[in-house]
Amino acid sequence: MSDERDDWDVVVIGGGGAGLAAAVSAAESGRSVLLFESETELGGSTQLSAGLFTAAGTSVQERLGIDDSPERFFQHYMDLNRWQLEPGLIAAFCRGAGPALEWLIGLGVEIPARVSTNAHMPGLCQAGVEDVWRGHVPKDQGYGLVQALARAARTSGVEVVLNTRVQRLLQHEGRVTGVVADDIEVPARAVVVASGGFARDPQLLERYYPDALRAGDDLFVVAADGSRGDHLRLGDQVGADVTGEGWGLRLPTVYFQRLHHWQSGFPPKSRVYVNHRGRRFMDEDASYAVSGGIIDAQDGPVWAVFDERARTSLPPGYAHWNAEHVLAEAEAGRTLRADSLAELAGMAGMPADALEATVRRWNTQLPEGDDPEFLRHRTLANKGSTADPDPIDRPPFYAARLQPAELVCTHAGLAIDAKARVRDVRGDVIPGLFAAGEAGAGVLGERYVGGGNAVAGAVTVGRLAGLGAAAGS
Repeated sequence: MSDERDDWDVVVIGGGGAGLAAAVSAAESGRSVLLFESETELGGSTQLSAGLFTAAGTSVQERLGIDDSPERFFQHYMDLNRWQLEPGLIAAFCRGAGPALEWLIGLGVEIPARVSTNAHMPGLCQAGVEDVWRGHVPKDQGYGLVQALARAARTSGVEVVLNTRVQRLLQHEGRVTGVVADDIEVPARAVVVASGGFARDPQLLERYYPDALRAGDDLFVVAADGSRGDHLRLGDQVGADVTGEGWGLRLPTVYFQRLHHWQSGFPPKSRVYVNHRGRRFMDEDASYAVSGGIIDAQDGPVWAVFDERARTSLPPGYAHWNAEHVLAEAEAGRTLRADSLAELAGMAGMPADALEATVRRWNTQLPEGDDPEFLRHRTLANKGSTADPDPIDRPPFYAARLQPAELVCTHAGLAIDAKARVRDVRGDVIPGLFAAGEAGAGVLGERYVGGGNAVAGAVTVGRLAGLGAAAGS
């Protein structure tokens, strides 16, 4: 920290997407800003992400001839979350997401006006289950987004202190008046908590998101190392309310996947997901906005079933979904393998006739370009797939256990209002305290709206928090 200043207009806790957005927004308003990051570099979970940003009524959509609006986005967002979120906060987010995206573009983030078929191709893609595509994929992914924000922070005079974890908040007569870091009191007119979630803390998971622990040993975390729940501990010091308990994002994965999909790889196109009854129950490529919930709703184990042709067709270069790794798992007996579907069903505890009928029916549908039951042909088309899947008919057959086990983010955090101000347990605003990202809860709900929900929430609400902190309101 600079020895020339003993107080700051705004202190920001956390240097991920939310914290950087808050810091830059406050600094652009002419305020002095100090940012503490607990890790050795900026970026947080945003830097590890694809950088996908969901927003409505943007210049990118307009150039592609897509008619969309924040009001339409709001209706979809609330309906998907069964209206369990505070409408005023979600309306503010949906109104602010488009301008926040344009702000990022102005800072140098590149999002070309072209159709994208996946979360790693710059352009506009289908983010989730929305009727209008809202997934804005930036060039250079989350890394590029963070670099643009970091440049803006330097240009606007934000002072950054790395490898420093804030210990507690200062409070005087009910107002937050600064922080303590490295046992040093740092006065400030306003504080923004943007320290991320708590995916890296098993005790907090047990308390606030126990469903994540249902995956047992299959659970793996892709959130940043700093996701240790500091927001909950800091909020507890000043009587902040907590909302979003029991909510988070877990992506469906097979048991042997231990890294994010762009490292672990992707399952074969020719596969079918079946429940303990041997019945197919979903579109295998359904958005993770809803797929985890569909799998959770099955009253027993779920399996990904595929054949030898699918295994040997897996592309090389990935850590887990490659032909050799799948074979090794089968040789070890962890992935089930059998010369017939009836034998495979017996090993998995499924009715043999049901599994045989499921695969036989699938073979007459999707390999012919049509899925009348679950409409997966539409999902594949939206992903840019031009070739129909092969039939599942070449032994041996495989079955790998599947469940939502990739923990991406947690949704429980400090309750905020539509201006990103933190509320206490009575519902009153705590003066001088703001929160954003996973730390500021209420935007990420029971259902993750789709790719880019967390990044858009972080940057959009981060901007609201930074501007509010700068204004002192």
